[in-house]
Amino acid sequence: MSNPLLDFEDLPRFDQVRPDHVASAVDQLLAAADAALAQVTQADFPSDWNAIAKVLEAATERLGRGWGVVSHLNAVADTPELRAAYNEALPKVTDFWTRLGSDERLYAKYKAIDAATLNPEQRQAHKNAIRNFVLGGAELSGAPKERYAAIQERLAELSQKFSENALDATDAFAYYAGEAEAAGLPADVVLAARAAAQEDGKAGYKLTLKMPSYLPVMQFGHDRALRERMYRAYVTRASDQGEPRLDNTALMREILALRREESQLLGYGNFGEVSVVPKMADSPAQVVSFLRDLAARARPHALKDLADMRAFAAVKLGIGDPQAWDWPYIGEKLKEERYAFSEQEVKQYFTAPKVLAGLFKIVETLFEVAIQRDQAPAWNPLVEFYRIERNGELVGQFYLDPAARTGKRGGAWMDDVRARWLRPDSGRLQTPVAHLVCNFAQGVEGKPALLTHDDVITLFHEFGHGLHHMLTRVNELDVSGISGVEWDAVELPSQFMENFCWEWAVLRHMTSHVDSGEPLPRALFDKMLAAKNFQSGLATLRQIEFGLFDMLLHTEHDPQGDFMPLLAKVRDEVAVIQPPAFSRTAHTFSHIFAGGYAAGYYSYKWAEVLSADAYAAFEESADENGLPSVETGRKYRQAILESGGSRPAMESFKAFRGREPTLDALLRHQGMA
Repeated sequence: MSNPLLDFEDLPRFDQVRPDHVASAVDQLLAAADAALAQVTQADFPSDWNAIAKVLEAATERLGRGWGVVSHLNAVADTPELRAAYNEALPKVTDFWTRLGSDERLYAKYKAIDAATLNPEQRQAHKNAIRNFVLGGAELSGAPKERYAAIQERLAELSQKFSENALDATDAFAYYAGEAEAAGLPADVVLAARAAAQEDGKAGYKLTLKMPSYLPVMQFGHDRALRERMYRAYVTRASDQGEPRLDNTALMREILALRREESQLLGYGNFGEVSVVPKMADSPAQVVSFLRDLAARARPHALKDLADMRAFAAVKLGIGDPQAWDWPYIGEKLKEERYAFSEQEVKQYFTAPKVLAGLFKIVETLFEVAIQRDQAPAWNPLVEFYRIERNGELVGQFYLDPAARTGKRGGAWMDDVRARWLRPDSGRLQTPVAHLVCNFAQGVEGKPALLTHDDVITLFHEFGHGLHHMLTRVNELDVSGISGVEWDAVELPSQFMENFCWEWAVLRHMTSHVDSGEPLPRALFDKMLAAKNFQSGLATLRQIEFGLFDMLLHTEHDPQGDFMPLLAKVRDEVAVIQPPAFSRTAHTFSHIFAGGYAAGYYSYKWAEVLSADAYAAFEESADENGLPSVETGRKYRQAILESGGSRPAMESFKAFRGREPTLDALLRHQGMA
């Protein structure tokens, strides 16, 4: 097996993949998938679920896994050579999936399958497949069908280019600050910045737009001019305000225009209408109404947050007219005064190894599993690999890639390496494997990496997605784990896990001071808890601003026009802090221009209602020490995690809660009840 991308015996050989492997592997996988498609669409091939899966799904699953390795490496270990190989193969891969999803012969086979012969998992997968064929253009023919395929290929190119520009614009910026400019920055950030400058052969402290460097400057840096410099660089990335070759403006307009054209080919008025078809929400109008209702509830709290900051800035900091680059700094200083602690103080207790051990402990206890280190080839020495077992049986495995570095896409995400599946071609049960990717600071001078409490929440969030993927008991590929779950419900397990980061019974087991080894003091935790909903009104409005902009962009906005006035209009309606005119945050809004959240960013707030209500069941059943109930954990695991996408998300929620969700728990959790 000379080409590692063609080895599907077990785990991917990430350490052996080279850019020159990509073209030949993709060509072979596509040829096999095409041959399988040709076979199952023959007139005499039976319209039988298992027969089709045995031939076609076996081939397309391998294609998905092989291409998944290439895509993953492109996101976490980008090089010019790999990027070129990825971009060369991308149109071919896109073309195949488009043809597959719109093949009228295959569509006819699926329509002819007798649903009464299927088990419940297969019935749900079959129902989804019929819907996806319609959304994939299977009912189009002639010129419209050809145009639909051309649109898919172009959208894939544009999204990839958008992502590259955002990464390159982020990586391109570096500022070497002097001693005085670095005043106020946390010690570990200063150490890392000095080491990075020395590596470049420069004096001073190297500051970048990667989150572990950028955010501490904005929160703690005393030098207002430095904060302005960093802010300006950050909010103008990949836009008309920066380097012309990295400007995403034209790409964004073309993406929006093509999405509008695609939706009209499919018989819809706009892309928002297409987006909600496979989601829980009934219509874009329902989404907009939901967001505006939540905005109205949050606005009084946000206005109070803002008034408090303005008064504090004027009286205590001598900042009479705060600018955009001042707000994170003012907020941090106000929090320090009001609650007598700082994020920097808290961070000393969250060493990465201890946090991970604490996360594993709560997962093992609640969901009755065991997590252990495991061995697998990886793409970077900092990547760790683990296995999850229940009663000695392998349930799933995952790669953990926590560290920010050059050539790695920003943000945090979970992705699948392979899904749980009772393979029809071999009869063997394939266990799920996941990627958990974050962008945390690395340890310096022999000390472990320190995480902010927000980092801890991010880790729990992504692990929630991972549990959804790995703890499934569904054997049907298309509805196993997160597959087939409505996109606006897919954040339920991730946001649910975040709640444990605020439970003393959980948190005390995952802290150890970096120098003394002492656990987090209860008094400091109580201050954190008191500050939990500090500025939750502002934070809620910010998410609503993103969600509303996204949905209106894909419904009311004319794609030929400038989208900046729409963003300004949404901010006028929702935001209480207006950014400067040069701000171009939309130009790096990868969730909707290079991810799966187009006309779906509202999903975060929508699923938060579900997750808060689900977590309320744990609050109601906790013991006198605040420890969550294992029985409730088991019920949640079985109703939500194990059932995956095998039934509608609302059915899974009701199986757990015994009723539909309400907004009450979310408002209570965020101090807005």
